[in-house]
Amino acid sequence: MGQTLSEPVTSKESEKVENHMYSVGSSSMQGWRINMEDAHTHILALPEDKSCAFLAVYDGHGGAKVAQHSCKHLHTRIANLPEFKQGQIETAIRKGFIEFDKEMASDEEIREDLAGTTAICVVIKDGKLYCGNVGDSRAIASVNGNVEILSIDHKPNNEDERKRITAAGGWVEFNRVNGNLALSRALGDFVFKQNADKKPEEQVVTAAPDVMVKTINEDWEFILLACDGIWDVLSNEEVLKFVRARVALQMPPEMICEELMTRCLAPNCQMGGLGCDNMTVVLCLLLHDEPYSTLAAKCSTNASNGDVSPSK
Repeated sequence: MGQTLSEPVTSKESEKVENHMYSVGSSSMQGWRINMEDAHTHILALPEDKSCAFLAVYDGHGGAKVAQHSCKHLHTRIANLPEFKQGQIETAIRKGFIEFDKEMASDEEIREDLAGTTAICVVIKDGKLYCGNVGDSRAIASVNGNVEILSIDHKPNNEDERKRITAAGGWVEFNRVNGNLALSRALGDFVFKQNADKKPEEQVVTAAPDVMVKTINEDWEFILLACDGIWDVLSNEEVLKFVRARVALQMPPEMICEELMTRCLAPNCQMGGLGCDNMTVVLCLLLHDEPYSTLAAKCSTNASNGDVSPSK
């Protein structure tokens, strides 16, 4: 884990954007870390395609530069691809991640930086959800109160990840790439992408995303994206329960994000680092052209049990 402060920075940067289909809240908190290296994006209507929404969380490491650059530009890079314009969204996400990473590698200022970032993005268009992921940030959805997994963490000790790492000349030690990096796919981290005999998808650390495609229907209640600072502390099911109980009370989505981060914050940083990371959460409530009260009524079913009671 990174260096920590003597006291956490608990001030939160929160926002809300909404239309008739979505109510999206976000919040980020520096926590115990000496710097804030996360970034995030929520766009309800992409300039290149007004019928398309884009959400993303970027968890930077080694500095904030790659995360911030990705936050500003990755969605534009994907949306401007011919494949995207032709409706081949999954292909556009796969190609967009790789080409965006190549462009950063040729940018002198970014290339020389030792930073990298996770990237978890959700594209929603025409009733379909596309989730692209590199790294260990994560996305889930609540469907009829059940967890719908939208991404799989990329960790060096995963068998397929380990095979690629070793085939490219790297190794896994202490569950880290070359004993250093705790995730096996990322944007940036160009020091791990130096094997001239391997394609971008085959490097020790690759920017090639996994993409999951789902069909959204009336049973879908919300989508949540967050960095590993949340998932290190709570399971998918615990996060879903925590959020759903608050949706049932019609709590604003950005406030739900704030309370989730507060719940995950460690009281001190002497317990192995859990709850000591930067934290960022993006919560997208799926309104289906109905008022929030309709969604709240759906979520009131079996919404409150366990450690989910809202803060006073």
